[in-house]
Amino acid sequence: MDITLPAANGDRVSYRLVGKPVEPIEGARFSRIAYAAAHVVADPIAMTDPWSRPAVDWNRTMAFRHHLWRLGFRIAEAMDTSQRGMGFDWASAKELIRRSIAEAKTVPGADLASGAGTDHLAPAAAKTLDDVIGAYEEQFAFIEGEGGKAIMMASRALAAVAKGPDDYARVYERMLSQASGKVILHWLGDMFDPALKGYWGSNDFDAALDTVVAIIGRHAGKVEGIKISLLDAEKEVRLRDRLPDGVVMFTGDDFNYPALIAGDGRKHSHALLGIFDAIAPVANAALAKLAEGDKVGYDALMAPTVPLSRKIFEAPTEYYKAGIVFMAWLNGHQDHFTMVGGMQSARGICHYAEVFQLSDQAGLLVEPDLAVARMKTLLAVAGV
Repeated sequence: MDITLPAANGDRVSYRLVGKPVEPIEGARFSRIAYAAAHVVADPIAMTDPWSRPAVDWNRTMAFRHHLWRLGFRIAEAMDTSQRGMGFDWASAKELIRRSIAEAKTVPGADLASGAGTDHLAPAAAKTLDDVIGAYEEQFAFIEGEGGKAIMMASRALAAVAKGPDDYARVYERMLSQASGKVILHWLGDMFDPALKGYWGSNDFDAALDTVVAIIGRHAGKVEGIKISLLDAEKEVRLRDRLPDGVVMFTGDDFNYPALIAGDGRKHSHALLGIFDAIAPVANAALAKLAEGDKVGYDALMAPTVPLSRKIFEAPTEYYKAGIVFMAWLNGHQDHFTMVGGMQSARGICHYAEVFQLSDQAGLLVEPDLAVARMKTLLAVAGV
């Protein structure tokens, strides 16, 4: 099967599909905790003001969560992948969290954790640490009131108002001490959100590392784990090596995840990844291989997904959500390629053409005929 695609130099090239769709293993057992950060499906008919009034297709959004649960993944709900802070506001996130927690209760073994942040508090409106604490408390209270588990997301407001490491310690220790259950922390780098530059009170990684390790050490009984999203494997390993017993590392490194999950023979990372939304069938089969001790099989499946992930998460990294939703559309999980905030426009047609090719090569075009037909419609809109 052939398709004509645009190249960055302006040429048109003929591409012949080469991939064989990877069959996932329903009921597979994993030896790693695997959270997929899930996207939301917009409602293009109801969304009359895409930039400021998100509208969600709740049926399709919940159906996609069932898809992830069937493949053995836990869900990280209302996180960066759902466009929190980039078109998807707290009011919408509350409804998403409420629906997802209720839906999880209908699925035996389903698990999810939900993002608690401060995104309803504009950074400029935060004047004191108490303002930030109050915003976190509101979101924690909602999630825990619904019977959910919280992921403590990085806060733009805290980054704006904090004067140094002690301010971060005060806020995090306050929230951990009063949380009803264990919490997952999230260290999100400024490549994902420039407003988070200098998080933990320093631009120096070593100083930031000391701060977060000290916070975790004082409250280890309330921390399930920490997700680090810095796209730097060496930094993740350094944090992983310093975590106290009982606190796990969740890789958020969408560039280097296969090796970090496999481990170095001493320790390994679990996963909380946005790319798992897009590569769920292959990640399912690979994690099943790893659980069986088949490292060669794991590597063979995971390796082709890395060029795809690096393309989707290329700079400007915060626009990776467009590639995630693009793949959901190619694979029939939604009927349109429209996103909250119109974010499908954040990437160009050549980017999507490369994602299409790399998806094929990774065995991730579940129905190649459908994917080709949909890719052709997008190309036509772009004048190709």
